[in-house]
Amino acid sequence: MADVTIRLHATDNLVIALANLAGGAEVPGVPVPLPGPVPRGHKVATRDIARGEIVLRYGQSIGQATEDIPAGAHIHSHNLGMGPHSTDYAIGQGVVPLEPLPMREFMGYHRADGQVGTRNYIGILTSVNCSGSVARFIAEAAEKDPVLSSMPNIDGFVPIVHNTGCGMSGVNEGYDTLMRTLKGYARNANFGGILLVGLGCEVMQVPDLVGQGRLRPDGNFRYMTIQGTGGTRATIAKGLEVLREMAEVASWVARAPAPVSKLVIGLQCGGSDGYSGITANPALGHASDLLVRMGGTTILSETPEIYGAEHLLTRRAVSREVGEKLIERIRWWENYTAINGGEMDNNPSPGNKRGGLTTILEKSLGAVAKGGTAPLAGVYKFAEPITTPGFVYMDSPGYDPCSVTGQIASGATLIVFTTGRGSVSGYKPSPCIKLATNNEMYQRMAEDMDINCGDIIDGVSIAAKGAEILEKIIAVASGERTLSEQLGFGGAEFVPWQIGAVM
Repeated sequence: MADVTIRLHATDNLVIALANLAGGAEVPGVPVPLPGPVPRGHKVATRDIARGEIVLRYGQSIGQATEDIPAGAHIHSHNLGMGPHSTDYAIGQGVVPLEPLPMREFMGYHRADGQVGTRNYIGILTSVNCSGSVARFIAEAAEKDPVLSSMPNIDGFVPIVHNTGCGMSGVNEGYDTLMRTLKGYARNANFGGILLVGLGCEVMQVPDLVGQGRLRPDGNFRYMTIQGTGGTRATIAKGLEVLREMAEVASWVARAPAPVSKLVIGLQCGGSDGYSGITANPALGHASDLLVRMGGTTILSETPEIYGAEHLLTRRAVSREVGEKLIERIRWWENYTAINGGEMDNNPSPGNKRGGLTTILEKSLGAVAKGGTAPLAGVYKFAEPITTPGFVYMDSPGYDPCSVTGQIASGATLIVFTTGRGSVSGYKPSPCIKLATNNEMYQRMAEDMDINCGDIIDGVSIAAKGAEILEKIIAVASGERTLSEQLGFGGAEFVPWQIGAVM
């Protein structure tokens, strides 16, 4: 029975069930037989916990007991609620610089601005939902075109379609966020060229997106509107003509060696469970540290899912300015949820709770583990270009497709995504590596999961699994296709963050 529970910190007043536990079972760390069953991934009280007492996991508060909890009892939504969390931000007091590691290389696509891509797609970017279908028609025609399909070094044609761009203010935060997102995709190093297609009369005007200068430093960029080109069929025909010219330029770029310091990795989790903070998230955190030690950049996001654990990040901030930027984002979110009739503890999701996570405090403590131990070098708004190498934070919702959209717009050329319930998704133009948190889900969904981290429970070390993740990152960055790529994901996951009224 030694392997059926785990205590994560010496001060915790609970253990985590690593198997389904029956009522009456005697388990390590619990002084009495269990009064009832406890599902795997869920929490068991190791002693009597009084109503109002703080419940500890990872040595940190995950909430307050809403009733007396006897030793051996199942701790979950019925007896645990949101409680106070640390606001002792201690900015910069926990910064520990990491020792550099010898540089590794990957095979990537070198761009005119010094970035290096992991893929070489041609994108058909839309300014508004009204041009979305035509963008898809152009991409479908391009995939069937014999000239385009024979071009070397081209990974495909990606329609970037969304549900906004009009029916919105043209002067507020929502407009600015969408503008940053679309420009960020146009400049992402995984695109060898961009065709921008608008309708013509939308709020997000194509001339405003193009601006006074070139949207891409290599100049492999064209734009048109459906109304100006003469309708659907004329736009498809013109689009194909333009794509042939752009693909000719993009095909000249072949993979060449590049230092891993050129990699920009988005760190994500979705469909989390009670194992996420024990297995996949800390393993990804170790891989993040390895990349940062080689000069690479990793991006942590999902602000509602670090809530209650932000003090662990502010302590690692390299400056007071960086720490205060993160606190400002937390305060923004508290106001944003309040004025929209929500609260920060609306998260976790029903699936998270079935997997054993009870409060946002508990979920956040596990989610922050994806960021490893490196100093926090910068904090950015959603889709803001990342200009500082190292471990950084980008503000975003916790909704995975939206959060990844922001990371890619900020420059991420590869995504690593941990999941306990079994999230399936992909994010063109950036490949997505899926990490399973537990053995059972990995075996059930092996065709979707690139790496199993459930074997950490069986004795594989966090360091060994982190090294395995790093090797997969380098292989995928060099062209190895992830399972989500093989399955064809990436056509529906572009989700810009809509802030403000839809009018």
